[in-house]
Amino acid sequence: MPVATPEQYAEMLDTAKTKGFAFPAVNVSSSQTINSVLQGLSEAGSDGIIQVTTGGADYFAGQTVKNRAAGAIAFAKFATEVAKNYPITVALHTDHCPKDALDGFVMPLIAASEEEVKAGRNPIFQSHMWDGSAVPLDENLRIAEDMIARTKAINAILEVEIGVVGGEEDGVSHDINEHLYTTLDDAIATVEALGLGEKGRYMAALTFGNVHGVYKPGNVKLKPELLKEIQDGLAAKYGHGPKPLDLVFHGGSGSTDDEIAEAVRNGVIKMNIDTDTQYAFSRSIADTVLKNYDGFLKVDGEVGNKKVYDPRSWGKIAETAMAARVVDATRQLGSAGNAISR
Repeated sequence: MPVATPEQYAEMLDTAKTKGFAFPAVNVSSSQTINSVLQGLSEAGSDGIIQVTTGGADYFAGQTVKNRAAGAIAFAKFATEVAKNYPITVALHTDHCPKDALDGFVMPLIAASEEEVKAGRNPIFQSHMWDGSAVPLDENLRIAEDMIARTKAINAILEVEIGVVGGEEDGVSHDINEHLYTTLDDAIATVEALGLGEKGRYMAALTFGNVHGVYKPGNVKLKPELLKEIQDGLAAKYGHGPKPLDLVFHGGSGSTDDEIAEAVRNGVIKMNIDTDTQYAFSRSIADTVLKNYDGFLKVDGEVGNKKVYDPRSWGKIAETAMAARVVDATRQLGSAGNAISR
């Protein structure tokens, strides 16, 4: 199926919220990892979200170039073309853009989509994330207000982070402390600034102890029940059903099935996946190399085995390993078998 239209993306998110599941939103950094996500989603019968960070976009542009806006456009063009060959629907998203990267990443991409929409076409990306977690909440929301006006105009969705996700991802780093927990007052301030759809649709990454990367059990206390407390508080104040906010779960690596299920019950419709799929891909390559080292290497004057060291050989295995982790994610989140095309 082609990449989702704005209307299809809205249908995807509405369906997830109504049926009580969430979409995996998988970070990619190469054509191989894009293909892995599409393979996994197709095998699971699930729609999903493919996303790129500033670092991923830098890598798409060429490691010596560092033109992240161009890299993101290249990612979107490739994904848009190859997605046509798969029986599921995907949306394209830009992940974690801090304040100092706005002018070199998200803003040029929004401008490019504005030109597309002006020409009667769909936006290049269906959603963009503004990561204002490193600035005071009032500044975070002031920037978000400006951005949501532009994303609404191109029929795209804004994602905002309210609170702080600990750990590090692509240079965005935060300590693990009490700021990992969003408060009801934070959420109310968000609704007062951004509304509940009338100013444009947005997803909120509220924090409930989330940490990027992998952590050992006991190092971080996730509190998915906090999401229900916030949703209940907003519903009491504003209405808009029992779960007024569309929520995003960041930093989910290492979370238990029960923690994920509770977060989804409380309104999470998008869960970011990066560390686990990176590991699945790279672990497969390590396994192939170590088991076939004498094919990869020209040992003791031999010539190696081209069928082994051909990147397509180990690449297919790695893509399938990452695809299997994507399938696992769809089952954890409940999106398996729920593609809107079915």
